[in-house]
This record gives sequence, structure tokens and C-alpha cells, in this order.
Amino acid sequence: MDFCHTPWLVALAFRSLVLVEENVVTLKSSRSGAPHCLSRDQSVLVLIDLQTRLIPAIGSCEAIVARAGALLKVADRLGVPAVITEHCPTAIGGTLAPLLAIDPDAEIVSKVHFDATAEGRLNGVLGPIGRKAVVVGGTEAHVCVLQTVLGLIASGYHVWVVADACGSRKEADRLAANDRMAAAGARLVTTEMVLFEWLERGDTDLFRAILPIIKDLP
Repeated sequence: MDFCHTPWLVALAFRSLVLVEENVVTLKSSRSGAPHCLSRDQSVLVLIDLQTRLIPAIGSCEAIVARAGALLKVADRLGVPAVITEHCPTAIGGTLAPLLAIDPDAEIVSKVHFDATAEGRLNGVLGPIGRKAVVVGGTEAHVCVLQTVLGLIASGYHVWVVADACGSRKEADRLAANDRMAAAGARLVTTEMVLFEWLERGDTDLFRAILPIIKDLP
């Protein structure tokens, strides 16, 4: 009997080819999403709720603020736009003054929703900037950072969460938030990863000028 000409075998072989093609298309689609490395020309920095009455309650708050400040300083030097959110500032206070002093031109977005995209103001600021890679740091990781990251992903942005520049009152909450954000499609990075990817190379005057900021990171 010639099994090569048996109808059910031919149908099975055809279906296998279709599945292989579908898998290849899916693989190509996933690889066409966010780039593997950040580019300063396509990035925008979003710092979430680093506010006067909230920060003292955050674990490792001094290190988190220092890393957020470094991100803000380098973004300013490299021409990366920065946006700062404030949650119910009349109750929780405004953004820490030392951070505001780094980049007085940073856009401030006030909100009452935990998800900063929910009221449309953040997207309204990001839209005209025209950059799809959003680098996120801030507090609290499991509340406003998490919900904003999920909102940004749903809005079509590629989100890079700076894990060592995000904090919560409890470490378990921070770690669980990292897991959820990564599962949702965000890329978890560190402050140094971001800065070195923005800089791209180590033989420029710009790199030499920014290197002390990197060396001072906690």
C-alpha cells in the first residue's frame, strides 16, 4: 500500500505545514515589537509619584530617589523628554524639590487615578512627543507604577521598567509587581542598563561627562 497517497496522510501533512507557517509568522511578529536595546532618540522618561509625603515610607527610599535623579539628569543631558506624575498632590505633597530642580522643563501630570493613563492627561503629553519607548521609575511599584505600566502597554507603548528605581513600602509587593509587569510585556532593566544603552559608546566627551553620575549611583 502506498501511504504517500493516502488522503488522510496528505491532509495531516498539509495541516502540519500550516501550523509551522503560523508559528513562523507568530515568531516574526513577536520579534518585530520592542527593540532589544533602548535608544535615547526614541525614549521618554516617566517618573511616577516621587512625592514628599510618600517617599519616606518607601523601602530603600534614598537609593530610589538617587537613581531617579540620575535618570533625570542624564535624560536632560541627552535630550530625552521627561514627564513626572503626581498623585493627589494636595494630600500627598508635590514631587521632591531636588528632582524638580534637575529638570525644570519636565512636564508635570497630576492625577487621581492610580493608572496615570486613565484620565488621558499622560497620553495627551506623550502623544505629541512621538516616542514609543517609555522608561518608567517611581512609587509605589505595586500600585501606581504597575497600573500605569499596564495602561501604557494597552495604549501601544513599549515599556521599560527601571526595577531598581521603583519602590514599595513592602518588598513582597515590589517583587510581585515586577513579576506582573514582566508577564504583561514590560522589560525590566536597571538604572545602569538604561544609562549605558542611552550613551551607546564609551569614547565620547558626553560619556566622560556623564560617567561620574554613573559612578555615584548607590
